[in-house]
Amino acid sequence: MHLSALLQLAVSRKASDLHLTNQCAPILRIDGVLVAVNSPALSREELKQLIYQALSEQQIRKFEAEKELDFSLAPKGMDRFRVNVHVQRGAVEAALRRIPMLIPTMETLNLPLIAADLARKPNGLVLVTGPAGSGKTTTQAAMVDRINAEAAKVIICIEDPIEYLHVNKRSIVKQREVYRDTNTFAEALKRCLRQDPNVIVIGEMRDLETISAALTAAETGHLVIATLHTPDAPQSIDRIIDVFPPHQQPQVRLQLSSTLQGVISQQLIPLASGKGRILAAEVMIATAGVRNMIRDRQTEQIRSAIQTGASLGMKTMDKALKDLCEKSLISYEVALSLAAKAEEFKALMGSPKQRSEP
Repeated sequence: MHLSALLQLAVSRKASDLHLTNQCAPILRIDGVLVAVNSPALSREELKQLIYQALSEQQIRKFEAEKELDFSLAPKGMDRFRVNVHVQRGAVEAALRRIPMLIPTMETLNLPLIAADLARKPNGLVLVTGPAGSGKTTTQAAMVDRINAEAAKVIICIEDPIEYLHVNKRSIVKQREVYRDTNTFAEALKRCLRQDPNVIVIGEMRDLETISAALTAAETGHLVIATLHTPDAPQSIDRIIDVFPPHQQPQVRLQLSSTLQGVISQQLIPLASGKGRILAAEVMIATAGVRNMIRDRQTEQIRSAIQTGASLGMKTMDKALKDLCEKSLISYEVALSLAAKAEEFKALMGSPKQRSEP
């Protein structure tokens, strides 16, 4: 078995991920569901040989020393892949995330119109949040592509690893890969302020240093677009603040309240047809009221602000799910299972009779 054949299969079947696991056949994730490839299970040695086909000698040395390796793979004429190689119970295993060659538009992703407005902000912090596998990187890439097409700016992307490849259009887009082009997110962020950026894109805000540098960049007149593994706007705000020691948190609240422009929190939902998934997005805009809530430690009130801010482009996740239900794109049962507050969602949807009426 050759790795290139498995990668081609993942592309042809539009899988989001390929898993190579000890004593199992290769497994694809298609529309969120794991599907085994029709082939024999891989032994420990076969698996190691298969994965090492993708590694250079330098990468093999690094992996064998550290037992962890992240990199991007770009097979000729195929989609790119983000690869994580790891050890599980002594066996070398890998998870490969497929990255389509073409960057989807914000419209084809089903992103709300206000997302384009956030991408056009001259400065401040824009967060794209959601669980792993919810399409945050794709949304971020679509926002960068929109800026690249519409404005003449310097865009610096700091990624681990580089996923979507951007080609200069009206803007200059520089993509720096952590561990290959720079040692850390935090170091790259500090240095990039001397590279004349208008827009700074952070693949993931992981630690205090990175978050602190991102806030400083947003505070000094740059637009910062970053991702977080958080489910909604209030928890995103709390996560950023809680990373800091208690004595720094009041100052961080002030920084965040003045720099935050908005939060897009997203999920990928199985379509009612059973084929494919669709994005549902909650949107919070940093209005004066929301900024006060952040500053005054009242983040629990932000959900109410989102509910009443529809005229400003805000939308709760429950409202996004309701809209998809009403278009028959997703099932009521799936929407209900994903709703933030089940009883409120039932009331929002109305009775079964009301739901069935045109």
